[in-house]
Amino acid sequence: MIPGTIDGFERGYRRQQAEKRLRTLGFGLVLVAALVASAIIGEVDPSRLAAGLPQAWAYVWGTVPVLRADSLGADLGEWYWGLGSWLRLAGETVLMGFTGTVLGGVAGLLLCFPASRNLVQGRALHFACRRILEVARTVPELVYALIFVYAFGLGPFAGVLAIAVHTAGALGKLFAEVNENVDAGPIEGVRAAGGTWAMVMRLAVLPQVLPNFASYALLRFEINVRAASALGIVGAGGIGEELYLSVRQFEYPDISAILLLIIAMVSIIDLGCEAVRHRLIGRDALRMV
Repeated sequence: MIPGTIDGFERGYRRQQAEKRLRTLGFGLVLVAALVASAIIGEVDPSRLAAGLPQAWAYVWGTVPVLRADSLGADLGEWYWGLGSWLRLAGETVLMGFTGTVLGGVAGLLLCFPASRNLVQGRALHFACRRILEVARTVPELVYALIFVYAFGLGPFAGVLAIAVHTAGALGKLFAEVNENVDAGPIEGVRAAGGTWAMVMRLAVLPQVLPNFASYALLRFEINVRAASALGIVGAGGIGEELYLSVRQFEYPDISAILLLIIAMVSIIDLGCEAVRHRLIGRDALRMV
């Protein structure tokens, strides 16, 4: 290579490296400025945090029941005095999350195909579906629950509707993003064979994306069970109502008992969803990751 050409290449490389370092420094300064501004607006005060931590620990410690070795069975029975009722409410919470996930998943599945830019020709349809999914997932479940409680009354039905609407928006967006990364070869093949748009979605797109759809749906089910546990605060059913009542009545041992029950419930669901996910995508695929 000609020496002049090497020198020019080295100068260009050093210039690019300098520009890259300058951009990195600029992004770092913007990030620091955003963090500082967020801390100021959020009134983050390390002294208040240090002063409040002992009080938070005292509250948590107050929920721990007295368990004695010589009367452990009686103490546990007193701690979980409402276990039968709590288990019924926990089952109601799981069913709320499951039903909301199924309804929202079906709605998200129907909307995700027209919401994918590479699968529709009409920009108006794509834009409308994207906005519908945005509205559905932007409003929190608690706000939807308040609306549905006002419309349909207290109970699990309002919670199921709130979870379903939010799930439709969240899963619809995730499904659409998966659709936009599919291999275009099968799509072109079905179209070349005279397949309709519905046939293209069924035969060319869905087989490619179905494992990811199932994985996202299982993850969303776990999230929805946790969300259903909190919807009881506004009267939308589930074990959250009992937890909120215990907090308001300062029944500290009941708070820890119900929280541990919720944690155990979510952990069991997580293990079950993981097992189902492994069966769907195959353990060999997991070993390759």
